[in-house]
Amino acid sequence: MTNKEQDWEFGVRAEGHLADPKSDGPVILGENDFKYKVSGQDWGILPDNWTYKEATAVDVDSEDQVYVFNRGTCPMIVFNSEGQVIRTWGQDIFKNPHGVTIAPDGTVYCVDNGDSTIRQFTPEGKLLKTLGTPNSPSPKMSGDPFSLPAHVAFDRRTGEFYVADGYSNARVHKYSPDGKLLFSWGESGTADGQLNIVHYLAVDNNGWVYVADRENHRIQIFSPDGKYETQWGNLSRAAAICIDDRSGTELVYIGEYFCGIATNDIGTDLGPRVTVMNTSGTVLARVGRDSYGAQPGRFYSPHGIAVDSKGDIYVAEVSWSDYGSHMNPQQELRSMQKLVKQ
Repeated sequence: MTNKEQDWEFGVRAEGHLADPKSDGPVILGENDFKYKVSGQDWGILPDNWTYKEATAVDVDSEDQVYVFNRGTCPMIVFNSEGQVIRTWGQDIFKNPHGVTIAPDGTVYCVDNGDSTIRQFTPEGKLLKTLGTPNSPSPKMSGDPFSLPAHVAFDRRTGEFYVADGYSNARVHKYSPDGKLLFSWGESGTADGQLNIVHYLAVDNNGWVYVADRENHRIQIFSPDGKYETQWGNLSRAAAICIDDRSGTELVYIGEYFCGIATNDIGTDLGPRVTVMNTSGTVLARVGRDSYGAQPGRFYSPHGIAVDSKGDIYVAEVSWSDYGSHMNPQQELRSMQKLVKQ
């Protein structure tokens, strides 16, 4: 493939994807009972001269404190729901921040796929435990933990947790509450139960495990013992997932990447977007229908997703890796958005 052909298929377009100063400002996205106000600006009031570079993951604790894991000035920034910084930590610890999860006991699990570890911290940033040996990943596709892991999710009934592993290992690992490996499942492929980038996980109130099988464009659902149950299609590179039941009903929020190529870069309903579903797999709302871009109401790459007690959605986007680093000149783009429920 020539450079011209490669750019034709995989290049990042600027035309049609830049913010128009005349139209900047909040917009309303979504449908039915799921409508959200979106500013189009980076969310969170950062200290002077700080940047996210890109926000890779986000989670919200029981007090609606928002943990933003990022690759910028400081890896962990904790905000209140108004976007004011409460505390920061994590400098000189992480090689490539990827996933963050608040455990049922309030501790913070951080996935570093740069050194293939899972670390547990107090909310204030004190290291409690490390799973995996830093900078010693397991062999690719060996099935052993970890080879570029991506995310952690908890079964809140039992305290057991699951690790998405990930970029070089088509596996889900199940652990006891004290961090003992119980068993693993998964293999590379496109058939039922097979996986192609195990990117994000969620567990519902009945213990079913939802796997964002990103490059297979689907969510697969497994029993707590790893048996395949079903799958949801009609998704665009499902990258992030969370489940929230504070509305009285379990709702599933899915962050999706753009799945087109450079030649159909303004196609609609190809992602990036957020989809809201119930646990039966019914789509309740699509939030965002346009292609990627800086305009209010658009996304770049929803890589992490979380919901607070008000039903507001926080979306972390790897906009540098997927877009900004490929631009000429390179530029840091918006990477953290809050969708305010209307």
